[in-house]
Amino acid sequence: MALLKVKFNQKKRVKLAQGLWLMNWFSVFAGILVFSMGLFLKIELRKRSEVMDNSESHFVPNSLILMGILSCAFNGFAGKICYDSLDPAKFAKWKPLLKPYLALCFVFNILVFFVALICFLMRGSLDSTLAQGLKNGMKFYRDTDTPGRCFMKKTIDMLQIEFKCCGNNGYKDWFEIQWISNRYLDFSSKEVKDRIKSNVDGRYLVDGVPFSCCNPSSPRPCIQYQVTNNSAHYSYDYQTEELNLWNRGCREALLSYYSGMMSSMGAVTLLVWLFEISVMIGLRLLHTSLESIPNPEDPECESEGWVLENSLKDTFKSALENLKKLGKFNQVEAGAEGAEGEEGGKTPAITTVS
Repeated sequence: MALLKVKFNQKKRVKLAQGLWLMNWFSVFAGILVFSMGLFLKIELRKRSEVMDNSESHFVPNSLILMGILSCAFNGFAGKICYDSLDPAKFAKWKPLLKPYLALCFVFNILVFFVALICFLMRGSLDSTLAQGLKNGMKFYRDTDTPGRCFMKKTIDMLQIEFKCCGNNGYKDWFEIQWISNRYLDFSSKEVKDRIKSNVDGRYLVDGVPFSCCNPSSPRPCIQYQVTNNSAHYSYDYQTEELNLWNRGCREALLSYYSGMMSSMGAVTLLVWLFEISVMIGLRLLHTSLESIPNPEDPECESEGWVLENSLKDTFKSALENLKKLGKFNQVEAGAEGAEGEEGGKTPAITTVS
């Protein structure tokens, strides 16, 4: 029994073709939307590529861009087919291409669904990318005179101001690295010498943070240096008092920003996928209803359209059998080639007559 079997007359076939033509052009605009989302996400990721460890995060925008281009191409082609199906003479040239085209549409829809899922599942990979990238970026914060790293200070400062964050996981991350350049340190000062000597790696570590960590909404002037020294500030306790620094780490802030963006794009892509599935089913019904017309010279006669010629179970069984036959055919060919090789390798016997 055929799956989703529907009876059509000429009026219904025309309406289906016209509706599919319109839906395909809507799908073209949806493809442009998916392409635009991928392009926007790629630009946003490139803005902060200096604080990202690798290019894995660009898999999502690249996939969205590719799916957007393919969607425009597939649906533009399908729109032309639907338009020509109104004229039997024009539709005849498309008949041999429809089955391969529908198979490609099926593969394309699987890819669209896969990309939509990836948008939701990329959080873990993005988390590790940001964690390592921010850690490296903070190490280069002081290298304002080093070619290739001279803009890292500005990048980190603008990032912390824009996203209202501080450090990788929190403001205390700045205590573990030397973020002040040596050119701004007075090496004749006893305090500087003592701090450098007290560190195994010879770094100048302080319990302070860059100015970009300061929260401008705090009523108290920013306590940027000696953050953990209660005696250095009047009426201050860093353990109990709410600090006038951003408490959230930049990794969490960026992860929330990009994850929210990717989840929204995944939801949109999923809606586009559902729309593409409905278009593919409609195109299959149109294809089968036109092919099953009993008398091609009488376009007004009734016909039947279906999505699958047999039930889902029978179709699945048939596909498995075809795969098995294909496997056996390959084995037979391989065996025949081996036998030919053996025969070719034999040396003919020579008979001598005495």
